[in-house]
Amino acid sequence: MGVNTLLHFGGTAVLIAAATRNSGENIVMTRPMPDHLMLAVPSLGAGGSERVISHLANHWAEAGRRITIVTFDAPSFEPYYALHPAIRVVKLALPALSKPLAAALLRTGRRIHALRRVLREQEPDVVISFLTKMNIMMLQAARGTGIPVVISERNNPYLQRFGPMWSRARALSYPRAHSFVTMTQRAADFYPEAQRPRLTLIPNPVALPPGWRDRREGGKLVAVGRLDPQKRFDRLIDAFSRIAEQIPQWSLVIWGEGPERARLEAQRDALGLAGRVHLPGTTPAPGTWVETADVFVLSSEFEGWANVIMEAMAAGLPVVSFDCPFGPKEMIEDGESGILVENGSVDALAEAVLRVVKDEDLQRRLGAAAARTSERFAIANVAAQWEAVAASAAESGRTRRAQPAAA
Repeated sequence: MGVNTLLHFGGTAVLIAAATRNSGENIVMTRPMPDHLMLAVPSLGAGGSERVISHLANHWAEAGRRITIVTFDAPSFEPYYALHPAIRVVKLALPALSKPLAAALLRTGRRIHALRRVLREQEPDVVISFLTKMNIMMLQAARGTGIPVVISERNNPYLQRFGPMWSRARALSYPRAHSFVTMTQRAADFYPEAQRPRLTLIPNPVALPPGWRDRREGGKLVAVGRLDPQKRFDRLIDAFSRIAEQIPQWSLVIWGEGPERARLEAQRDALGLAGRVHLPGTTPAPGTWVETADVFVLSSEFEGWANVIMEAMAAGLPVVSFDCPFGPKEMIEDGESGILVENGSVDALAEAVLRVVKDEDLQRRLGAAAARTSERFAIANVAAQWEAVAASAAESGRTRRAQPAAA
């Protein structure tokens, strides 16, 4: 079907004409995509922002664009997500320090200096930066270079707070960005208008593992995410314990790694579920958990977008999720393409999971609708929206660099 989307950037309109076939290929823009894009993210580990950066970079590299990714990872660090061989990854070997304060401040200064050096060496047309601290440091590094910076916030700002120093730095630096990108209007509304210039809402893309195959055997309730308090896997284990006797053929598998492992394992064992609840760690390859999952559940207290929900939907899985801010409601039509339950209610989560796992017809209906819904988040459609922002930024940068210096 043909799709025309008009995006506005501070009074400038960019028309994307998309002749969409199934996943939405053949997207034509009236402004050219920049030749050299630099993407900035603190690390290329196993995380949602890292996944998005990797998918976008691969998409553009395959199209012949020059792509550089800059991170603070050590030179020996291997990215979790596979990258196109044409992508250049610059690893600055400057991991974060939180204590003591003097050392952390010195490390931040060194990071800004290193980023500035990379900008001058690489001379990208546009920088797209992900996550608050990286955004602040990149904006500082880019001062005086003429290189436009697009910043993007990826989490729930109402619940992910920073100290007064970083908050003040954000207030001072964000107005200098060319554009501000986030996934939802509710997340954008957290920031004062001055801190979100040329606001654009762009959802995350969905991409399943290449060559993935359905190896489902039935009976696996699956959750995925870092084992930390935000994901509230303790509530999921509690919910499963309340219905486990009614669904003896089902087990719960929680994929991920993190600081909550010991506490979650202790909770599981105390509930007598050692043989029914499994925490196997990170998947050997990104996204391969979709191959063996039968029902997906999200128990997070909050999210920035919840990439794993869209991966599950793209794989045709029925989804049960807390209606947490932000993401689930933007992706799931309750009762049609998934089930949303009251955020934080363990009873409601248990009841919804029980309803879905006991009804195979409901599983099939929800899974089929989920797969159809996910098509609008195909990489080509989402990348086109980023390309429009990057094209506007590049044009701004060219105009600024072409202006004669003040006498």
